[in-house]
Amino acid sequence: MNKLRQLEQDVLAEGREWTRQRLEKRLQEQSDAMPAVCPKTGEGLKDVRWRDLQLMSISGGVKLKVRHGYSPALGQWVCPVRQAWGLQPYQRLSPELESRLAYTASETTSYEAAAQMATRWGCPVSDECIHQHLQSLGKIAARIELPHPVIPPQEPEFSMVLMLDGWMARERGPDWGAGPRKKEPQRVLWHEVKSAVIYRLERRAVNDSGRGMLIEKFVVATPPETSPVDFGAAVQSEARRRGLGRAKYVYLVMDGAIWLWDLAQDRFAQAIKTLDFHHARDHLWAVANSLHGQDTPEAGAWVEPLLRSLRKGRENQVVRQLEELLERQPERTPAQQELIEREVKFFVKHRDHLHFQAMEKAGAPRGSGAVESLGKQLQHRLRGCGQIWGRPGFTRLLKVVVLLKNQDDHHLWN
Repeated sequence: MNKLRQLEQDVLAEGREWTRQRLEKRLQEQSDAMPAVCPKTGEGLKDVRWRDLQLMSISGGVKLKVRHGYSPALGQWVCPVRQAWGLQPYQRLSPELESRLAYTASETTSYEAAAQMATRWGCPVSDECIHQHLQSLGKIAARIELPHPVIPPQEPEFSMVLMLDGWMARERGPDWGAGPRKKEPQRVLWHEVKSAVIYRLERRAVNDSGRGMLIEKFVVATPPETSPVDFGAAVQSEARRRGLGRAKYVYLVMDGAIWLWDLAQDRFAQAIKTLDFHHARDHLWAVANSLHGQDTPEAGAWVEPLLRSLRKGRENQVVRQLEELLERQPERTPAQQELIEREVKFFVKHRDHLHFQAMEKAGAPRGSGAVESLGKQLQHRLRGCGQIWGRPGFTRLLKVVVLLKNQDDHHLWN
């Protein structure tokens, strides 16, 4: 092995052992000083005895002696120091190690990959241990009521952006374990995971290449088959935590899914609503391809002026030109006519959501790329090759992932 690498590893091991010993000593001192009283009632414990407590920490295993005693008021045996440290019954991982394992498991592609990563940064843990740990944290996450952040005394004026979308996840169907004799088994089912991104417009920046980037954002993602009503309530709740009620303007950017616009009217009626520009472009291209052939030069020549008009604030002109397609009624196949009628109705319905030039002048986004990026990030963890989930395991991991992305994970240990 390279001598420098070996030397560095040796020094790291020495420092790790020094840290482990120091942690063990300080924890034992706290344990020795802890009075043998019930943490909930303050009454003295009966039949107090010393027992071993072993914890796996970032620096390695620590072995402690801690008091246990019987609480007559609670009618059970308790360990005062375990409760003082916020340890669950039978918990063997330190909170800091749990936190790092949770982050590692959320950023890697599987529990197995998380175990391999943990081994690389010095804490060999089995993938089964990480799996059980994440499932336990997911149950805690489901019960947490997140507090509202403290409002600064002189908060600058800000606007808020919300983007909503959905993506599909694989789950085990009712016939997941069926044998080969089962006819047309439903082994896998696809369900939508509804997601949202929330950020303050002033926390949006542009890098040297002109690409937009978010300095700070917050996310919402709900389990499969969450109703639009419940998803809307979750998004509204998180937006309120982040200052929705104090925002000067609220911008809502989405694609054309009907359920999204019903949700927007229900929960964010006063927001400035914008149809995702790329979604509008795709609908125009659908008309162009139907009229002039798939991706032909003629189709491009027809659609490009309309896209320029949308960018330049002439959206009413675009809608009117589309309406004229129906008025002229040249010879078309039934399929062409049906598609054009559908797309024209789509643009008429969203006539007031095509203000792309106004959004650009306000510095607000015209597209919902941030929430589409979130969907890809979540799919990287939750829709990898061969990943077919049971609903409880998927839901618990998703809740932990969302807490981590929003930097709310410290509430899991408080």
